[in-house]
Amino acid sequence: MDIDKASGLGEFLRTRRTRVTPEQAGLPATTGRRRTTGLRREEVALLAGVSIEYYRRLEQGKQHRPGPAVLDAVARVLRLDEDERRHLFELAATPRAAAAGPGPAPARALRPDVLRMLDIVDPCPAYVLGRANDLLAANPRGLRLLPGIEEWPEPRRNTARYTFLHPAARGLYGNWEDVAAATVAHLRAAAGRYPDAPDVTGVVGELIVKSEEFAALWQRYEVRHRTNGRKHFIHPATGTMTLSYEAYEVARTEGHRLIVYQAEPGSPDHDAMVLLGHADADLVGGSRHPE
Repeated sequence: MDIDKASGLGEFLRTRRTRVTPEQAGLPATTGRRRTTGLRREEVALLAGVSIEYYRRLEQGKQHRPGPAVLDAVARVLRLDEDERRHLFELAATPRAAAAGPGPAPARALRPDVLRMLDIVDPCPAYVLGRANDLLAANPRGLRLLPGIEEWPEPRRNTARYTFLHPAARGLYGNWEDVAAATVAHLRAAAGRYPDAPDVTGVVGELIVKSEEFAALWQRYEVRHRTNGRKHFIHPATGTMTLSYEAYEVARTEGHRLIVYQAEPGSPDHDAMVLLGHADADLVGGSRHPE
């Protein structure tokens, strides 16, 4: 599997180009049948104010370090949202994106202050994920939220791997398709930000081989930095509940995120969430993080 920046940039631009119709781009209507879905290369070049040859080389990954003004123009033509624009700059390796380069591989160990946060947010389920969605630590409710993941060896515990490969995941997520698509979009963003990171490329490569659904979603090239949302659970211990979540970047640690789930106090969803603290108590032995 090759997800280097040059090929990734070309693939990203091609997939985004097919989403934009000439009408959306403000081009006059044409007669006859178009063989191209979305915009043609020459139309993107015209609207972005660059030569056709320049844009062709950009899609082929042969135009190294394009300027921010060019990327801004292309992003405008392709109607990229903020996540996609950020991904474009990271793939193009412009000076603005280079500052967010891969850097050293993040350690799996967490600072005591971060581990204490997992206790502070109780009774909200919470866990800390690495940049490739490795599960680095969790409070008891956070681990119980993903039934069966505790059966995996600690290095295998990964929420993307769980979503696509664990037999409990499809029954757990009432909106599994949405969760799966968002998971792949997040990994696409991570692959753009950390193109040479072995933890990211490793889990992506594994899932492409082992899950046809992951491979199909990966080819769609959706990009999203997951910061918040809602998940619908059909949990074997607590029943149906809908929880919102927020993702917080962990300071001084590249790529680590604290994920906290919550529900409106006094609601049935909140009651079900609290019940996670009483269900299957010896599931995790009261441990808030791997021994």
